[in-house]
Amino acid sequence: MSEIFNEIDDELRKEQLKRIWDKYSIYIVALAVLIVAGVGGWRGYEYLATQKAYKASAAFDAASTLSDENKHAEAEAAFNALAADAPAGYRSLARLRAAAEAATRDAAAGVKLYDAIAADSSVGANERSLATVRAASLMVDSASYDDMVKRLDASAQPGSIYRHTARELLALSAWRAKNATDARKWLDMMAEDGETPASLRSRAEALQALLPPAAKS
Repeated sequence: MSEIFNEIDDELRKEQLKRIWDKYSIYIVALAVLIVAGVGGWRGYEYLATQKAYKASAAFDAASTLSDENKHAEAEAAFNALAADAPAGYRSLARLRAAAEAATRDAAAGVKLYDAIAADSSVGANERSLATVRAASLMVDSASYDDMVKRLDASAQPGSIYRHTARELLALSAWRAKNATDARKWLDMMAEDGETPASLRSRAEALQALLPPAAKS
């Protein structure tokens, strides 16, 4: 008897499935097509993105080679082209490199380009900070100490990724301005920071030796 009921249940289920299919088959098929198309579209997007990244990488290497060969004008043009068309990550790097190439012919032009990167909120925070420090490095021999502080004070604070270089530049600027107190302040910050690179620490010690003895309180 139970077998009969099982057969009836099977028939009922089949009948229900058939009614569902008859009613919703067009939607089920459409959904399946959309899923297949979506997966295919995503795979196509991934392929195109990968190809574009490979192309940008090759172009970046070629531009870097031009720079290594001291063909700075050509390198600058190549990096500017990348900055206009490359994927986002390469655009920021290319802008930084274009600014560096511009600085080889005109420091003021390099500063202007670095300042534009530092002020661009669409660029990553680390790249903006790097642009700020590099612009300041081009100005350390000409800008006033007050101007250097305005540019670099935030970059020199604990936790800033380029704080070591920022502190060195500020110490040099203060020393040029005969401001031994501030020069010593920045040099002490370098000495007390356990993450200061050895090369910068050595230069800080050399500059420290040039300062007059600290006044006794």
